Amino acid sequence: MSHRITRVNELLKREIGTVIQKDYEWNGALVTVNAVETTQDIKEAKVWIGVLGGRVEPVLEKLNHDHGSIQKKVSKRVVLKSTPVLSFRHDGSAERGVEIVNLLDEVAKLPLAKEEEGS
Repeated sequence: MSHRITRVNELLKREIGTVIQKDYEWNGALVTVNAVETTQDIKEAKVWIGVLGGRVEPVLEKLNHDHGSIQKKVSKRVVLKSTPVLSFRHDGSAERGVEIVNLLDEVAKLPLAKEEEGS
């Protein structure tokens, strides 16, 4: 991936995240933009979102329904020849991370095996 595309991805990630946090209410859920993958021609971008504390489906439906409005807001803040068409996808890595931490906490609470004497 070119250095330019990497910079565009990070810029879009920051600006889309700002729009999502400022302009939307998620009823107690935390919605984050985890990554953006832009095509080489910068015509399309996949936006990977994480949802903690809520259901994923309504969030994805709302964001994909409003993608044009979000693109318009982002285009006012980001100077590109053309703003890519956004499509929102679920990134479950944050949820998996929380599950792993919870499992590790449970394992830490388990009794330890006694050491054999004379070893």
